[in-house]
Amino acid sequence: MTREKSSPMLLIVTAFMLFSMFFGAGNLIFPAMLGVEAGTSFTPAILGFLATSVVLPVLAIIAIAISGRNVRDLANRGGAVFGLVFSILAYLSIGAFYALPRTGAVSYSTAIQPLTGWDSLASSAIFNAIFFGIALALAYKPGKIVDNLGKYLTPLLLILLVVLVALSLSTFHGEELAPAEKYASSPATTGLLEGYLTMDSIAALAFGIVVISALRYKNVAEGGPLVRGTIIAGLGAGALLAAIYIGLGLIGHHIPNPTSYTDGAGLLSDAARLTMGTPGQVLFGAIVLLACMTTAVGLIAATSEFFEYLMPSISYRIWAIIFAVMSFGMATMGLETVLTVAAPIITFIYPPAITLILLTLIEPLLRRRVHLVRTYLIAIWVSVVWSALTTLADLGLSGLSPLVDWAPLSDQSLGWVLPTVAGALIGVLIDVAKPREAFWVEDSPISTAE
Repeated sequence: MTREKSSPMLLIVTAFMLFSMFFGAGNLIFPAMLGVEAGTSFTPAILGFLATSVVLPVLAIIAIAISGRNVRDLANRGGAVFGLVFSILAYLSIGAFYALPRTGAVSYSTAIQPLTGWDSLASSAIFNAIFFGIALALAYKPGKIVDNLGKYLTPLLLILLVVLVALSLSTFHGEELAPAEKYASSPATTGLLEGYLTMDSIAALAFGIVVISALRYKNVAEGGPLVRGTIIAGLGAGALLAAIYIGLGLIGHHIPNPTSYTDGAGLLSDAARLTMGTPGQVLFGAIVLLACMTTAVGLIAATSEFFEYLMPSISYRIWAIIFAVMSFGMATMGLETVLTVAAPIITFIYPPAITLILLTLIEPLLRRRVHLVRTYLIAIWVSVVWSALTTLADLGLSGLSPLVDWAPLSDQSLGWVLPTVAGALIGVLIDVAKPREAFWVEDSPISTAE
């Protein structure tokens, strides 16, 4: 390896790239409203938020790194059916059916409309055509994504965010308020559930392979160097996310008249205006546009790489065009119907995703003694069934509620946790009693890490 290929600078730029792919519009506005609503419970609330918006995504990146596989191969540990269905749902939910068109729609409604007053289908179509055209151009050559995002767009985005946070925190000195109802009794759990909404735990499973591919394009050696590089990039991105989230949360925590805001976008726009006047509103618009653009590039790249792997007869670039065009159409027409369909899918796939991530991280610690073959199968399918019942009950099939409401933590949307843990323990006992070789062990890079 040359000095350039193994240099700390490459890992820093790669961490910047990963941060920018994670940091979209939702990541910008959720912490600000948490700062308002959590009130005097801000500390436990933001720690809960960081657990699912930072720690869990970083763990997902590490899981992909140590497995050396894409999402489908990783998910196949829960069986072939789960591997296929889960991976498709995950990529579609973070891609063209939800998160990707949302980047364009939120950019238009949050960054463009307040400054221009435009509010027509034609103006939305023109903006989204330009937005997704640029995103497609930046993602068109996957080998250039590290440079396009890590070297250029992300440093600019970070500079703008630091300016906004620093000026706001030096200007605002609002008093702490009593926490809103949902934060009064269990602030940490509420913050944890708010962190779900960033979708970064699901996105990380997709972005992990983008990081691995990007490092491979830079000729980082397979095995230990590639594993370590991916993990370091994940940890660096996580540190940046945590710092920015805390800063944005503190803006909401200290802004004057915090209860007058109903969403984080309006709050941050006002914070920029109060600290910098009209130029501040332009600055906030630039932050939103950059945050959404970098996320859009990452989502196009991740989904296109996966579907090329799934259907290699269609090239990466064709998939990139397909997803960009689909996202343009949905972002232009509005996302209300898409959100109605996507929300239950997102709710459904989180429990099995978290189960898969955590078992993948635990497995290397036990590999010399036992392979977690049945553990994966039982734990993942318990989480799948429990999540499906809960989702269907939430959609109106109230007759299913008694099947899941008895579980501890069910009132906090975490009823699946203890049944899944119980299933995993049963699986471990079976794996110990009747050992079976895991098909994914021999070619895992963790076994050859230097």
